[in-house]
Amino acid sequence: MSKTFIAKSENDYSDICQDILDSRNHSIFFLIGELGAGKTTMVKAFLKLLGSNDHSSSPTFSIMNEYLLEDKEVYHFDLYRINDLEEALHIGIEDYLYSGQLCFIEWPEILEPLELENIHKIEIEHLENSHRRINFK
Repeated sequence: MSKTFIAKSENDYSDICQDILDSRNHSIFFLIGELGAGKTTMVKAFLKLLGSNDHSSSPTFSIMNEYLLEDKEVYHFDLYRINDLEEALHIGIEDYLYSGQLCFIEWPEILEPLELENIHKIEIEHLENSHRRINFK
């Protein structure tokens, strides 16, 4: 299953994220896109829909933010500063990936050698007029 959405503004993310949550089969989401594409903005929209009242931010320097919801945990990773798979394994990323909890992972390319099958990919690309194309697989 694959879906494509066009976001004309940040306000569109809520409906798009709800559609994605309703369509998902897995708990791991790879967010792929250039710097400033809107990956963290999308995670914020997901968290709001899931009922989080926590202040969400990019985990660029902390590598991972954890959000506690009423009945689950959500992990948000930013692997931009991680150099290789070995470093990701050293921080224990496998424990989170196989926890069954929701995981949103920005810059997931270094995890490709793990050959994870139970993931969704969300690709975000810039279009004209600050619009975004969001491909969900």
